[in-house]
Amino acid sequence: MNENSHSFHEKERRDGQVGSVSAGCAPPPDKDGSAVLAFRGISISELKNHSVLQALTAEANGWEPSVVSTEVLQAQEEWEAVDSIHPETGSRASMDQPGQLISFSEALQHFQTVDLSSFKFFGLEASGILAHHLGIKHPNQDPHPLQWKKRIQPTIRRTGLAALRHCLFGPPKLHQGLREERDLVLTIAQCGLDSQDPMHGRVLQTIYKKLTGSKFDCALHGDHWEDLGFQGTNPATDLRGAGFLALLHLLYLVMDSKTLLMAREILRLSRHHIQQFPFCLMSVNITRIAIQALREECLSRECNRQQKVIPVVNSFYAATFLRLAHVWRTQHKTISDSGFVLKDLEASAKKSPKRLLKTLEIYLAGVSKGQASLLGTQKCSGPQAPHSKDLTFTGVCDLSSHSSEGTWLI
Repeated sequence: MNENSHSFHEKERRDGQVGSVSAGCAPPPDKDGSAVLAFRGISISELKNHSVLQALTAEANGWEPSVVSTEVLQAQEEWEAVDSIHPETGSRASMDQPGQLISFSEALQHFQTVDLSSFKFFGLEASGILAHHLGIKHPNQDPHPLQWKKRIQPTIRRTGLAALRHCLFGPPKLHQGLREERDLVLTIAQCGLDSQDPMHGRVLQTIYKKLTGSKFDCALHGDHWEDLGFQGTNPATDLRGAGFLALLHLLYLVMDSKTLLMAREILRLSRHHIQQFPFCLMSVNITRIAIQALREECLSRECNRQQKVIPVVNSFYAATFLRLAHVWRTQHKTISDSGFVLKDLEASAKKSPKRLLKTLEIYLAGVSKGQASLLGTQKCSGPQAPHSKDLTFTGVCDLSSHSSEGTWLI
């Protein structure tokens, strides 16, 4: 009986000591009482694991403050996931579109590794089943001209005096080792936009984010593409004559900090309340000019000098776009002048590509020093420019060509 009573009082005394210890060991409340709230409801055995006490005893036990708790990591992951939210704009964004930007080199590498033979050849290849039954081999295995025919036309076919004049006074032929790279450029121009391909979606998302400054993905179809200068809600419908190469050129333009500044200035000019024009559609037409210059061997001399094709074509595209913007602004052109401006621009660009590339080099050097401005002090504010679908735009393909150099076939 006495032992039981003694045990009961001893237990009560120990509980009281624990209560006083827990009350006495609680940290003093700060101004907002956050410390008290942090420890409230935490058992004595768990206090040693509390991050606040670990921080207070960092010097004593060697705990590293750089160690991040799982709660903090989880909160960071939830916050970073905000950038991957797809807003419902126009139509629902595809779940296959990663939020990560894509570089020009990564997109180009995609085309260098996938099988593009269906875009490069036609004829019996178009009927694969028939070719299989006839025992006809793949063009890479048996490139016999009677069995396989190229879909692309790497150079312009010239006859008569035009062929003689080009042979005597024309530009040099492209080096043999560069022709495969040239064919790749022309093959990409045959590829369309595939909304089911995640890489294609990333290219579109990157172009949109870089031009607008948005941190959010957008829908692949919607009115926001008209705001950037496509004529419809689906960019795929405006790539005629340039294919996916037109999007690669835009990607090239926006993924370099210096050319991105140029692209945004041209976009700003395109929204002028009087001189407005569809930015992306104009870019597609510039890509068509670059394709034609490549096929007419106007860029061969520079390609041979640099021993590269794609960088030269990219620079020629950017230089031509810069020249168009300069002419458009200084000569006060409007959308009704678009077809004739593009026609004159094509002729001058193909005639003097070296001079055009030098102009781009000087402009980009000025950008690096903060001295180049395409628009100068021109005010592009005013009434909001209409959507591209409301503009009557004439591109290079819409003008009748009387040139003996060839037609607009890729």
